[in-house]
Amino acid sequence: MKVRFVDLAAQYRETEKEISRLNDALIQRSDYILGQDVRYFEESFASYIGCRYAIGVNSGTDALFLGLLSLGVGRGDEVIVPAYTYIASAFAVTYTGARPVFADIDEATFNIDPQTIERVITKRTKAIMPVHLYGQAADMDPIRKIARKHGLRIIEDTAQAHGAQYRGRKAGSIGDIGAFSFYPTKNLGAFGDAGLIATNSKQLYQKLKKLRDYGRISKYVHGSIGFNSRLDSVQAVFLNAKLRHLDVWNQKRIGVAEMYDKYLGDIPGIRLPRVAGYGKHVYHIYAIRVKNRDKVLEGLISAGISAAVHYPVPLHLQPVYRHLGYRRGDFPVAERVCRDVLCLPIHPHITKKQIIYVAQTLKRLVKHV
Repeated sequence: MKVRFVDLAAQYRETEKEISRLNDALIQRSDYILGQDVRYFEESFASYIGCRYAIGVNSGTDALFLGLLSLGVGRGDEVIVPAYTYIASAFAVTYTGARPVFADIDEATFNIDPQTIERVITKRTKAIMPVHLYGQAADMDPIRKIARKHGLRIIEDTAQAHGAQYRGRKAGSIGDIGAFSFYPTKNLGAFGDAGLIATNSKQLYQKLKKLRDYGRISKYVHGSIGFNSRLDSVQAVFLNAKLRHLDVWNQKRIGVAEMYDKYLGDIPGIRLPRVAGYGKHVYHIYAIRVKNRDKVLEGLISAGISAAVHYPVPLHLQPVYRHLGYRRGDFPVAERVCRDVLCLPIHPHITKKQIIYVAQTLKRLVKHV
């Protein structure tokens, strides 16, 4: 049996008629750059997460980068980032000229551990970047308390948590900035790269509109440095068609996770993901932990199961950041998770038969490797 990690073809078939209708209308209007579809998506997504403003950009990385710039982050500043996340979180800080400063993670949720944040704050710290990893929100109340105490800004990396909730609020609507990626494999994915920045600040919104579009005041008048980072209308068409399905798809992901919990819960040697009591997990990734992870992964792939590892190298040990002076052992929790995390196939269109096959195969592998 073949089990895909994600099934974008099945997702497209579910939305094909809506996408075709919206795309035909776009072609007739031909407003491909910052057109009607982009404005509609920005308004719809802002309403969905409970923010006043949303600015479509060309990727999740640019959402972080431009978001940091709008907060005044630049050369000489420091931004606190979890040591365990995708490298784009740290790269966005580096692009501004600032320095990423790493903090360890909570072993149960894989998100930044608030208790490790305050010990790495310095006079140069400008912002904290909690990453809502794998579809579960970070513990935002203590992070906000630390930010208020030290006068810091918060930029939420919400690339993997569309629709996740923290104490009744949607992830990405809690800090100063929420940065989203719509990479095709996300819970809400475009037809290529796409991103969005959310905020409740009118001042930040006005800055961000200029930052994404050449610092433009009018067509040929530019009041500040800006970038070519606009969400195009073709991507907005896909996102508009899919947004109305997001809550249903997320609920199906939760159902898949509950089935995995049921079939894997009594297997020795498997550590299941934990849902924090403060929010709603939307399972962009279903991440377990196992010993002999690499051998188990090899066995799953040989059995036709497209499992994966996110992420095998923590940020502080990435070669690109060697100059920052971190060493092995600096963030022990992140390092342990990197050694044994294993991500199983999860998407709204996976079948019960496939889930059982994954569980049975995994049980056999964990027992014998």
